[in-house]
Amino acid sequence: MPGRKNHRIFKIISKIFLFTLLGFLVLAQIFPLVWLFSYSIKKSGDLFGPELLSFPKEPQWKNYHRAFFQGRIPVYLGNTLLIVIPSVTLGTILPFCLAYACTRMEWKLKKLVWSIVIIGMTIPIHTTLLPNFLWYKMFHLIDTRMALIISYMAFTMSFNSIVFSGLLMSIPKSMEESAFIDGAGYFTIIRKIIAPISVNGFITVGVMTFLNHWNEFIMANTYLSSEAKRTLPFSIIRFAGQYASDYAVQFAVMMLVAVPPLIFYFAFNKWMLAGVTAGAVKG
Repeated sequence: MPGRKNHRIFKIISKIFLFTLLGFLVLAQIFPLVWLFSYSIKKSGDLFGPELLSFPKEPQWKNYHRAFFQGRIPVYLGNTLLIVIPSVTLGTILPFCLAYACTRMEWKLKKLVWSIVIIGMTIPIHTTLLPNFLWYKMFHLIDTRMALIISYMAFTMSFNSIVFSGLLMSIPKSMEESAFIDGAGYFTIIRKIIAPISVNGFITVGVMTFLNHWNEFIMANTYLSSEAKRTLPFSIIRFAGQYASDYAVQFAVMMLVAVPPLIFYFAFNKWMLAGVTAGAVKG
């Protein structure tokens, strides 16, 4: 009996410690966003007070109006969507097809191709900026959205293919074998059997790819030069340069850039967790 009692006490203490740790981690993640919001609705002269976190009695919502229009948020947002939507679409569908070919089909160069996919995970982005810049310049792709779409798609190919491979390996092959017996081809099997089962995986990969492309700055700064084609992260730099002393509006710009991916993430969070769990079954 004393052993059971001690075990019960240990479990209670472990749970308290775990929830305390998780609560601290949640607070550490949420606090910067709350702090950023509180500063974005203040007057610029009120930012240098002694309080670490405080909300003004008269919120300055006009900061967001100025940030949205003077920061050219609509223009940068449109450019971002013109790049992110095709890159996320291609960066999700092509890795799925590659993962299916390497995990469910038999062909001669399968192992070699999959080895190249895995090696692609080890290549840092920075080492490819100059070679890609020279290639894009040769094909007249500098200062075009296509340069970023190709780059984004290429750098998510390996990781997304590995995620899809884990998901596909968890699907029994007997389902495909039955379809083959009934006369179905690969296209029909993928479209009517594998793809519907893999919806959570598509959402998981799509959301992760979207977040990476939305916040990317290094390649966008390298391959885009004209103001009319630049993406949303440039709005922060542009506004900070032109309105260096207007700190509150700068924080409003940062808030406008940070909120959409957060909304997107929480909207699909349930399906993402299901996709990650499904892909980990075979692990």
